[in-house]
Amino acid sequence: MMVLSFAAAAILVVIGLALVRAFLGPTIYDRVLAVNMVGTKTVLLICVIDILGGNSGFLDVALVYALINFIGVIAMLKFYADEGRGEDADLRPGHDMSGGESP
Repeated sequence: MMVLSFAAAAILVVIGLALVRAFLGPTIYDRVLAVNMVGTKTVLLICVIDILGGNSGFLDVALVYALINFIGVIAMLKFYADEGRGEDADLRPGHDMSGGESP
């Protein structure tokens, strides 16, 4: 039990460091990576707390949180990738609006 308590404390320290990186990251991709890291470490922390508590009720919560974290990070990356293209992305010469290349 002492090892798990130490692991939980270490995970909290890593979450704190990732939050600092999320706020101070020089690029948006550093911030997205830090937010993903916080989500992953939170899932790990939920699992450690579940083992410390002796019940397995939180494992389902950790699984759902992991899925939400994954979908959220993909959505953030998609949003920022679309934002970087601008409005004229589909108006390039030789680009067909139906998704295929024009001859």
